[in-house]
Amino acid sequence: MVSISSNTRLSRLSVKVVLTQTDTTVGFLSQDAKKLQEIKTRSSSKPFIKVYKNFKTLLASGHRIPDKYKNNVRRSKKTTFIVKNNAFRVANCSLYSQTLRDSSWHYSTSANEANKNFDREFCEKKADIIIENKDGLRELSSSSLYRINYTKRKRIR
Repeated sequence: MVSISSNTRLSRLSVKVVLTQTDTTVGFLSQDAKKLQEIKTRSSSKPFIKVYKNFKTLLASGHRIPDKYKNNVRRSKKTTFIVKNNAFRVANCSLYSQTLRDSSWHYSTSANEANKNFDREFCEKKADIIIENKDGLRELSSSSLYRINYTKRKRIR
């Protein structure tokens, strides 16, 4: 195993907005929700999905998941869950870069203007860092969305 400590100029950016192919579609990732709200021109009352790199960091962050659904959340792919008005997803495969591997979570949103389709020029202007693999950036379907509580699970999309 190789350990890399990144000392590049990118690490000096105070607020990073990353444009990358996520496990579902092209997305903006950042740890600053206000920066994402500015990019998307989105109201502050609408929260962002928090994407964790693994199930262990999700639990360590203080999220309480009903025992009945822990296995479902742990094994889910391309699925977002809402528990007590907190939306989160566990996505292992979106960590293509050392920049993304260094942090345990990011806020996530689709890479487009509000109510519009993916526009590469718009996204490149707004992102601080662009991470692209050999397949490029493609707009795919969004994640499934479930609201869960201690008694039931309801599919929202």
